[in-house]
Amino acid sequence: MPQSITPTGCCEQFNPEPWQDKEITWKDKIFVKDHVTSFLHIPLNFGRKVVKNMKLIETASAESEHQLMLTDENSLWGSDIYIDVSKEVPSTQIATISGTFLTKVFEGPYQNAGKWAKEVEEYVKNKGKELKKIYFSYTTCPKCAKAYGKNYVVLFAQIN
Repeated sequence: MPQSITPTGCCEQFNPEPWQDKEITWKDKIFVKDHVTSFLHIPLNFGRKVVKNMKLIETASAESEHQLMLTDENSLWGSDIYIDVSKEVPSTQIATISGTFLTKVFEGPYQNAGKWAKEVEEYVKNKGKELKKIYFSYTTCPKCAKAYGKNYVVLFAQIN
């Protein structure tokens, strides 16, 4: 685990080791799904959507073991977010994700996301696999990344 830093009370401190260069298979893994409005991939209401959904998840006692949120950057104008939950949550849209994923952890500013995606495409190709989709997992909010001194992003490359 990374050196101990005082928790912020917002995002958990992220340990990259369990996520670096792994192959993960999910079958009908449940998530709360929502949509974030963006301008040229810059999210405009991300924080508000996460706070709203986290309150509903906490009220339903549906927190997952890991603080995991995936983002599908599906257009310049918006993205879908998927928040890992342990069970269905009332008053939310529920989605399931199935497949096998190769993961790779990156550290640095969000502006590197395009470069990281290209690196993951190459990583998948070098493994002899075919890339179907990439999900981004932003592990902490910008305030917590600053407090912890690291801004980790995990890319989940779906290969089947």
